[in-house]
Amino acid sequence: MEKREQWGSRTGFIMAAIGSAIGLGNIWRYPYVAYENGGGAFLIPYLFALLTAGIPILILEYGIGQKMRGSAPLSFRRLNEKWEWLGWWQAGISFFIATYYMVIIGWSLSFTYFSFGRQWGEDTEGFMLGDYLGVANLAENSWFGGFQWNVFIPVVIAWAIVFFILYRGIRRGIETATKILMPILIVVMIVITIRGVTLPGASVGLNALLEPDWAAMANPEVWVAAYGQIFFSLSIAFAIMITYASYLPKKTDLANNGFIAAFANSGFEFLAALAVFGTIGYLAMVSGVGVDDPVQSGIVLAFIVFPQIINALPGLNDLFGFLFFGALTVAGLTSAISIVQVCISAVREKFNLTRNQAVIRVCGIGFLVSMIYVTSGGLNFLDIVDYAVNQFGIVFAG
Repeated sequence: MEKREQWGSRTGFIMAAIGSAIGLGNIWRYPYVAYENGGGAFLIPYLFALLTAGIPILILEYGIGQKMRGSAPLSFRRLNEKWEWLGWWQAGISFFIATYYMVIIGWSLSFTYFSFGRQWGEDTEGFMLGDYLGVANLAENSWFGGFQWNVFIPVVIAWAIVFFILYRGIRRGIETATKILMPILIVVMIVITIRGVTLPGASVGLNALLEPDWAAMANPEVWVAAYGQIFFSLSIAFAIMITYASYLPKKTDLANNGFIAAFANSGFEFLAALAVFGTIGYLAMVSGVGVDDPVQSGIVLAFIVFPQIINALPGLNDLFGFLFFGALTVAGLTSAISIVQVCISAVREKFNLTRNQAVIRVCGIGFLVSMIYVTSGGLNFLDIVDYAVNQFGIVFAG
């Protein structure tokens, strides 16, 4: 077994931890969840969940990883041999998330390119589901359908980037990459937010997001949604933070690092929400519809509604599209690196492999599995796996 790597600096670890927490879900999930659960009033259960569960569990995972000096399975085994299975459960969750997460990064990469000239046209839904994903071409009673080569190429590029970064190791790979990517992502999101909140009609969208519905505070589902968002957003119960903390020096201020990472992540989420709802307000104004109509969660908001918004912008359409989908790509990559690293660390320590051997095997198998989502029926498989992992896998681990 090679000598255990360490982060080169505290800044490198914090950047990597923030990069892991800030992912695709921050940009398209939080705005929708906040809007659906009380608007401005949602900040109360959100902050309560952050302080009572998010930060404490985050620091707990930091402590387990740093103290036990191992991947999730090894750390849990060192705590108690009976709990090693929980580490493997979390590593398994991370593996299956990685297989479809890389495909969504591929979509983001494609749409970054499609932004030039707005190649998705006016029918953005028909383009995404038909021309790009080929869902419309899926034959009745067919599971997989044809192979979508226009999806395959960006997915290969995404896997290649993640493989290269992970192959270089903790300090030269992950730390260096996140130190470069995170400042870029933050600057781009600030630019997008400024553009979004200064559009005509943006105030309508922002009012819809921020206007508090105090009656929602009495609904238990709102509080459940707040805790669910915190778990999802901070990457806790994924074993990511246990793995990352295992590369920390023995003398590290875990509590301070936890607060910095948690509040940086929440600040980014709020920034993204302002950008998204500012632009949705503009789309509602120019379309003559209510804010409710374009507000949708997940893939629809990111790859169908946002191209509509970009089409309707009064100027700099291509640049805004490039920045938005570029931000999605970068956010996805910083999270994907951490997700795959969980599996690499677990496999490496269990089977006594070198880092390079573990990287090749995990990325190779992960790439092959992700090919399921590159078929015409891939979106159906993605929905099924995503639902199972998030509704059962992560909740059970937490």
